[in-house]
Amino acid sequence: MASVAIVGVGESEWGRSVDRPLDELILDACRLAIADAGLQGHDIDGFVPCTPHPAADELAASLGAKRSFTVKPGLEAGAGTVGAALLAEMMIEKGLAKNVLVYFGYKGSKPGGPYSYHAEDPVKAAFEMPFGWYGQPVYFAMWAQRYCHDYNVDPATFADIALSARAWAQLTPGAQKAKPLTRDGYFEAPMVATPMRTLDCCLISDGGAAYVISSVEQARDLAKAPVLVGGVGVGSTEMTMGSIFSQNRPDPLRFGALESSAMAYAKAGISAKDVDFAQIYDCFSISMVLQLEEMGFAERGAGAAFCSLDRIGPGGSFPINTNGGHLCYSYLPGMNHVVEAVRQVRGERGDAQVSRKSVCAIGGLGGNDHATLVLTEDR
Repeated sequence: MASVAIVGVGESEWGRSVDRPLDELILDACRLAIADAGLQGHDIDGFVPCTPHPAADELAASLGAKRSFTVKPGLEAGAGTVGAALLAEMMIEKGLAKNVLVYFGYKGSKPGGPYSYHAEDPVKAAFEMPFGWYGQPVYFAMWAQRYCHDYNVDPATFADIALSARAWAQLTPGAQKAKPLTRDGYFEAPMVATPMRTLDCCLISDGGAAYVISSVEQARDLAKAPVLVGGVGVGSTEMTMGSIFSQNRPDPLRFGALESSAMAYAKAGISAKDVDFAQIYDCFSISMVLQLEEMGFAERGAGAAFCSLDRIGPGGSFPINTNGGHLCYSYLPGMNHVVEAVRQVRGERGDAQVSRKSVCAIGGLGGNDHATLVLTEDR
């Protein structure tokens, strides 16, 4: 019963310290997504900016588009880029636009990079940073330690997540980190914040990505097979963004994925057992594990063991992050996962193509926000 479909995807040049303006990278990605759909700039009339710049009016002018309606997600990072599909769906169903462009860009290697995100928080600056409680690896390492303690998990179990990401990246042209990795190589990697090693941490990337959503009826007349938006769900915790990255959370292993996935599955008329493969936000290996459990693919405390190389890696029974994800492919929060899911469902991934591709679930984490997107073949 899907009403809309993703009809085009695009990614700009990306990498660490790309010497080009961010607006230019985003424009490249948008043009590629529009061309991938078999459309032209003037066909785009709806905009969902998931980033402050460029503004939708400036982007529309550069594309030669007529901007009928614009709306922003209001969700953080990876949750906003994944959950944006819900806004596009609503715009089309309400007759506010026919072809909606969702776009995002990120300059992760700018001065300060991701470490600058919380630097302006006066509470963190006064009470946490002076004592070393600062930076995303430290925050997620605390969750990893708590997880291992509560469920008697050996941190060595996380190795398979890194090995799987690297194996997929080796099959994916353009992946930022695609050199072969052995199990010994994982354990030789430097420790960033115990138990998170460098290989448990996402890449730093500059680049842009975009996707185009149209009605199912129109999608069937376009250049490529439509990828149906089966269901989208969003969920948020009771914590603020500043509070979630603190040490006083009532349940430090709780995200909004439980609510967002339940909503998305209900809309799609499926359950977790019907999903063939997944793309799950992996800023750190532990974040992927926690979402995996809340999205219903493993019992709580069993997610790390679930992520064995022979299950989630190439040729496995439940492939996850089939381009290498944010650990090895590129870190454009959430957008890389949407683009990869579309290419997989279309059957375009060559050596990295999964064998069962009818249903994909995408998990997008944005701190205290989470979004789940279910994509399906047009059957």
